[in-house]
Amino acid sequence: MISPLPRSAGRAVPALAAALALALSSGCTGAARPAARPPLDERVAATAAPALRALYDQRIDWRNCPGEDDGDQDAAAVRCATLKVPLDYADPGGRTVDVALAKVPAADPKRRLGALLLNPGGPGNSGVDMVRWGWQSYQGPLHDRYDLVGFDPRGAGDTTPVHCLDDRTRDQWNATDDPAYDHARILAEACRARHADLLPHLGTRDTARDLDVLRGALGERRLDFLGFSYGTHLGARYAEEFPERTGRLVLDGAVDHSAPAARLGIEAAVAAETGLRAFAAACATEDGSACPLGADPAAAPQRLARFLDGLRDHPLRAADGRTLTAALGWVAALDVLSDGRRSWPRLREALEPAVTRGDADGLLALADGADGRGEDGRYRTPADAFAAISCADGPPPPTEAELRPALAELAARAPLTSGHDPVGTLLEADCRPWPYRPAEPPRPVRAPGSAPLLVIGSTADPVTPYAWAERLSAGLEHGVLLTREGDGHTAYDKSGCVRAAVTAFLVDGRLPAAGTHCGSD
Repeated sequence: MISPLPRSAGRAVPALAAALALALSSGCTGAARPAARPPLDERVAATAAPALRALYDQRIDWRNCPGEDDGDQDAAAVRCATLKVPLDYADPGGRTVDVALAKVPAADPKRRLGALLLNPGGPGNSGVDMVRWGWQSYQGPLHDRYDLVGFDPRGAGDTTPVHCLDDRTRDQWNATDDPAYDHARILAEACRARHADLLPHLGTRDTARDLDVLRGALGERRLDFLGFSYGTHLGARYAEEFPERTGRLVLDGAVDHSAPAARLGIEAAVAAETGLRAFAAACATEDGSACPLGADPAAAPQRLARFLDGLRDHPLRAADGRTLTAALGWVAALDVLSDGRRSWPRLREALEPAVTRGDADGLLALADGADGRGEDGRYRTPADAFAAISCADGPPPPTEAELRPALAELAARAPLTSGHDPVGTLLEADCRPWPYRPAEPPRPVRAPGSAPLLVIGSTADPVTPYAWAERLSAGLEHGVLLTREGDGHTAYDKSGCVRAAVTAFLVDGRLPAAGTHCGSD
């Protein structure tokens, strides 16, 4: 559920009024917060082990980021550091992990509200990169009033990165059209061989505890947080673990962990298929004879799927000698489609030479971008971290008895997007052979006693379906749902209305009214 990506939640007005009252009692007002570092006992429970209390009280040493270009004013605004946290919270005095951090200080320090922690999703994407290279996206009230702080969750970026497959093996693994279980077995064995000591400690519950140590070390009494896609699961888990420390949390592109893995896979595939069909039909309707999928909007989706599936038996050779397979073609198409209609021209431009001339370069470049493969052939960490974190979290993988009816339903409801690799479509992270399994079954996150959480869902999100936002907000004891009408994954960067609502909540503590809907830009 990677990021940068109608109906109300059925909450009665009195419930929203109670949520607003709780927000005010939890400090969700527009008043500036004191800059002085609060006493340790106000940042961590007095009952915490001495070793853990010392970590909450550590001083973060902010310095110039490595490789910073002195002539780049935007880069010069960013500071980097590391934070020490326990590898195993059951043994806080044992081995520690260095969490990579990046910060852009508030532009208006006299009116500073505190630190706003950002997470871009994944799981496995880098919050450090999000701040270093993307903080300008939050200029205005958020940057004026908050220090923008990014962090690399454990297993990702520069925080104990999980690298399981070497680059050559990853090339073969990404390109193969063999059954998904072979992929899962190869990856699980490689991760166990390289990271056996780390894998049991990569779950979101551990990362939520890291967030709380970071909050305390930053000198914040409560956590203010803006999370996208997987970041919504992290934020919700934080609210469940530390309800009394919850400040203003925004969860955009909600991930739901209340249903079994197969059910979530079917729902995600149906959402992706809706996006694919919309793109193909629009290409045929709007571009006419210029559309590589023909001029018939009813036939265009099937033609697109047949072309991509056909790469299994008739792969295309790229200029660099590499091969565009069905697996790579589908990765390219679905990744671009995840951003919605504003990215449709990119996919059409890559498809046209592939379909009409057998030129694979454009689609292969899109697949490389989705897979995190650089021009030098080296891979970033998200691919391995995605599986390691997903499998540490659950929900538990389906049994063989559960798999058969789920695959039949998948074929009926999402025949185009699932035909090339049904199991891989159903189980985006196939955890069946994974060496470590989560103990808890799927269940709603409730977070009783937390401040209100603002949950944002988009009606045609092709990655995290709108129903997931409905379920997450309904399950949370103090969840408030904001709906964006439109396609594409996550809403903040696609709607001025959503950005205004997020700013009003984070800066002034004002929640949107129940049933609020926003349009798209």
